[in-house]
Amino acid sequence: MTIGQGKLAEYDRTIERARKLAREYTFAAKPLQFYEKLLVAQKGLYSTLAKTISKQEITHGRDEVRGQLDLMVLLPNYPEFLALVQSNAPEPLARAAGECSRKGSGAWVELLSEYWANGGRPNEDGVSRSSEEMGALREFLARGFLQTYAEFLSEGIPEPLMDSTSYVCPKCDSLPVLGVLRPEGDGGRRFLRCAFCSHEWGFRRILCAACGEEREEKLPVYVAEQFPHIRVECCDTCKHYLRTVDLTKNGNALPEADDLAAIPLTLWAQEYGYRRIHTNLLGA
Repeated sequence: MTIGQGKLAEYDRTIERARKLAREYTFAAKPLQFYEKLLVAQKGLYSTLAKTISKQEITHGRDEVRGQLDLMVLLPNYPEFLALVQSNAPEPLARAAGECSRKGSGAWVELLSEYWANGGRPNEDGVSRSSEEMGALREFLARGFLQTYAEFLSEGIPEPLMDSTSYVCPKCDSLPVLGVLRPEGDGGRRFLRCAFCSHEWGFRRILCAACGEEREEKLPVYVAEQFPHIRVECCDTCKHYLRTVDLTKNGNALPEADDLAAIPLTLWAQEYGYRRIHTNLLGA
């Protein structure tokens, strides 16, 4: 028995959403078109994993997502990923993919293992350890490929028991990349979405996801007219922010795709001195 039978359909919905957003927000068309190609590749890898790894092979444990890097399964698929990036990514990233491709399997094992161990995990200052140590280009070459595998394993692990104030993912100890407000009752329930394995976990509404600040006057929320369903949730104590996709305002939104379309919000936050808790897949 394989896991995640509904995931392939989710990939299809996200691909279509990326296409729609690329038509609607022409300034974000190129990154969204690249993202669409990545999604097609990730869908193919997910399908391969679902046929190769059975549910019984994924044992259950607190940190089991990190404990299972099966390079025997993954490495044969990595050259195709590098070729896709080299052909479709912006020039600096395309060049990095070409250099990585020429280095061969020994360098690939080192890169993928490094990201698998540290990707998304916070250092002592609450900053992503992998982003700080690997650099944006090297991190993408691992993250863009391994994200599918991390999601696949995460789906096979039962929901952990936890409270609503966990600042890192309960399945892999990573920082959140996004917030999501999902309809519940007369309002919305807040979730954080993991930057590493895409798991979502419940989190208090009035609480900074970086430093724990809970004074409402220190937690301003900004919404741009251009993106009425995307909240920029800031903290004036630690100067971090979390971008949150509000599905109570737009039920057709898909968090990762809509976040990638919101490039102006990244520029705005940087201008006002806020730093994102963890960047999205394309480094914004």
